[in-house]
Amino acid sequence: MAGAKDRVLDAYETLLIEHGAGAVTLDAVAAAAQVSKGGLLYHFASKDALATGLLDRLRERSAADAQDLRAAPDGAVDYYVRTSAPGGASSGGLTRTYLAVLRLADSTDAGIAARDALTVVNADGYAALLEEVRDPVVALLAQLVGDGLYLRTLTGTPLPPGIDVADLLERMRTVPPARR
Repeated sequence: MAGAKDRVLDAYETLLIEHGAGAVTLDAVAAAAQVSKGGLLYHFASKDALATGLLDRLRERSAADAQDLRAAPDGAVDYYVRTSAPGGASSGGLTRTYLAVLRLADSTDAGIAARDALTVVNADGYAALLEEVRDPVVALLAQLVGDGLYLRTLTGTPLPPGIDVADLLERMRTVPPARR
């Protein structure tokens, strides 16, 4: 069972995703987490502290996902694309936290810190992809394909009929290396 701090962050994620940063209050987070406001304030003394906690969670989950990416038996590109696609599952709740931070990035108060955290997460993924493919353009293309699939996941948009992730990966494997 999750501790109070994790329940608070889970509730904060849900409220951000469903209502946006402007609609989130400490009272709403406490109610959604089923903790007293004092219990929330014990872990997060302010909305800024709550946002910082969410960004820390994103960094932790991203670091764990980057380890999984590097250790994936079928390779980093395969892992990145498959976990970004509709129905794919990244490790440790990263997808949900990433979406909540995207919502936070739209806010004026915590937006800069959220965008900075997202920049680090994206750089971590790119670095892991680059270690495998050794070509910066191909690594970026793999990341952009994954990002596009991730957007489809977030919006609930399926892949077109007759195309699946295996088709995308197969085509990506046929991209010739960049000329030097």
